[in-house]
Amino acid sequence: MAVFMNGKDLTVEQVISVCRYNEKVELTAEAKVAVQKARDYIEKKLEEKAVIYGLTTGFGKFANVVISQEETAQLQRNLIISHTCAMGDPYPREYVRAAMLLRCNALARGNSGIRLETLQTLIDMLNAGIHPVIPCKGSLGASGDLAPLSHIALGLIGEGKAEYKGETVAAADAMKEAGIKPVVLAAKEGLALNNGTQMMTAVGVNVLWDAMKLMKVADIAGAMTAEALHGITKAYDHKVHDLRGHQGQKDVAENLLTLLEGSKNAFDVQPSKVQDPYTLRCIPQIHGASRDAIRYVYEAVSREINAVTDNPIVFPDEDEVISGGNFHGQPMALAFDFLKIAISELADVSERRTERLVNPALSEGLPAFLTKHGGVCSGFMIAQYAAASMVSENKVYDHPACVDSIPSSGNQEDHVSMGTTSARTAAMVLDNAQKVIGIELACAAQGIWLRQEIGESPVDNLAPATRAAYDYIRTLSDPVDQDVILHDELVKFDEMIKNGKLLEAVEEKVTLK
Repeated sequence: MAVFMNGKDLTVEQVISVCRYNEKVELTAEAKVAVQKARDYIEKKLEEKAVIYGLTTGFGKFANVVISQEETAQLQRNLIISHTCAMGDPYPREYVRAAMLLRCNALARGNSGIRLETLQTLIDMLNAGIHPVIPCKGSLGASGDLAPLSHIALGLIGEGKAEYKGETVAAADAMKEAGIKPVVLAAKEGLALNNGTQMMTAVGVNVLWDAMKLMKVADIAGAMTAEALHGITKAYDHKVHDLRGHQGQKDVAENLLTLLEGSKNAFDVQPSKVQDPYTLRCIPQIHGASRDAIRYVYEAVSREINAVTDNPIVFPDEDEVISGGNFHGQPMALAFDFLKIAISELADVSERRTERLVNPALSEGLPAFLTKHGGVCSGFMIAQYAAASMVSENKVYDHPACVDSIPSSGNQEDHVSMGTTSARTAAMVLDNAQKVIGIELACAAQGIWLRQEIGESPVDNLAPATRAAYDYIRTLSDPVDQDVILHDELVKFDEMIKNGKLLEAVEEKVTLK
């Protein structure tokens, strides 16, 4: 079933369905009328020889240079080819597809003045799987994502490179094979295509989606560690969390009780201790705060994916073309900096739980470093080092990009958001966090196995939900009796988080918030 765009009600879930699962895209009839109406208005203004930024003037510092009607097409082409300055490795295809979709959705609103046939060609490229190659570095996040969006437009005019059917080819060749005619840009169209926040939002929406999954996996990891360390579940009682009132905290506490229901390892009272350390006792407060931050980002992104962010904006009904600043990425820059900090904290507390699992002074009687053969075997000693390294690395990426600004375009654009850097570093933090939480899962599973091996607590004592997680883990990774190449095992945990299979296994047993 296709995703129908009108520029107003695209959802995060629909973006993911298009960018990752190749859902087809179509314009609504309403959108076609709106796009054509705005284009007719632009043609009218051209005939009137109106002076409008980007239509009959140059760009940025050249805004005061008037362009003749005969030069408007050349102006738009030059805008694209001169702005394709991005550098570095190409963005993954799902980021490119998301950016293409979001650009189409913004144009479908009917406030950009693009021709309907130009917009349709971009949609046809997306549906055909023609993905312009976009280097990942080079956007200031205002005036939007000029460089990366110009690389998309470059493919639209049949220039540059594109990924097509798994290979990188000339965009012109991909277009020819797919039977799509490249566009010759008309007045206003170059600016309508490359001025906006769609690249940073494309990266951010993908990170957000995975973060929403990871926050559930973090709860699963915490519950498995509680099984291995004889956690006290009374700290998760709803009465405690209702008194504070934060929704994320309440949701995590409910998840933990759901995950641990029926456990004979973690329960209300433990004879050996009065209360757990913060890394277990405060999981609802810590994970919950990240959840609330992620919820805020979801709401902000949901607005942005339906936003018109180019400049100038066309209002045909009011007979106005307004030069504004919707291209400025600050709303997304702040959101994505917040997102990466929220994700980072999930990893931070996970690494501390891993330390409790491997440290014999903290592990409630588990063998040191989770090996029965301490001395000749090192067990999971260095797995905690790896987690600590990635947590520390995240602290570098967590520096908020949005607090920086370097003026550009002769100081005409004298405050920029760096929002694309916020999104890109959020992706780096996410990757590290997935790996760190994977390491905790590996250690928790090893701890659970060792409880059985030392005759203390059989695996059958696990709650049904944590047992589902443990059983799924054991289909891919065996308990470690003698030392193994641990990298190979930890990669399996990273993959089971990224592909969602571990979460699916647990959610077949219980429903998590």
